[in-house]
Amino acid sequence: MPELPAAFLDRPIAHRALHDIAQGRPENSVEAIRAAIDAGYGIEIDLQPSSDGEAMVFHDYDLARLTVQDGPVCGHDAAALGALPLRHGQSGIPTLAEVLALVDGRVPLLIEVKDQDGSMGPDVGALEAAAARALTGYQGPVALMSFNPHSVAALARLLPEIPRGLTTCDYRAEHYPGLPAATRDSLRGIPDFDRCGASFISHNWRDLDSPRVAELRAAGVPVLCWTVRAPEDETQARRVAHNITFEGYPA
Repeated sequence: MPELPAAFLDRPIAHRALHDIAQGRPENSVEAIRAAIDAGYGIEIDLQPSSDGEAMVFHDYDLARLTVQDGPVCGHDAAALGALPLRHGQSGIPTLAEVLALVDGRVPLLIEVKDQDGSMGPDVGALEAAAARALTGYQGPVALMSFNPHSVAALARLLPEIPRGLTTCDYRAEHYPGLPAATRDSLRGIPDFDRCGASFISHNWRDLDSPRVAELRAAGVPVLCWTVRAPEDETQARRVAHNITFEGYPA
């Protein structure tokens, strides 16, 4: 399986790009992506699907928090989403293809595919295929990841040459109330790492003392972490993690 390129370990990764609404840079926006490129940071972005099968760079399942509309992202086509300005910014929701053209290999790009099954189950594939279409021919450092192991396995089939990883955490009930307890208990142990063809993890920094994280790290697996929001937390996270995803301060 492909290894995570060194570019993902030699500089901090800006969570949802270098966003700062006070500076007119909403999360996952073109403005935030440009700022991260200018600063030389790696960039983490999220993918949700449009109604016409495009991979859109957007975190939430619903539009309400980040735009003036509400309703599911997947209820609108790519053109409508692209014309919908993000709150505190000037541009609309970009497609993955547009972001790839903007980044153009200048900094590493870490792409999280959001779970579309609803319960971390096997009902996935369309968003992964949309990402694969956009990534065809892209030459810059790029890696893919998802909380859903089935999504990571699909990415391994569609894009075997691109490194992929699992986004992981301690799956506390208060943070994931929609997941059955048995699913939370299973995912907490990261049992699917080998099965889904992962080559790295990105783990919640507050849970980096997990025995399973230590086991993977000892086996040579690169450990990224999310989401560090203060220098003192970065110092603690780097005791275990090979690199951080950060926001809210200059890392």
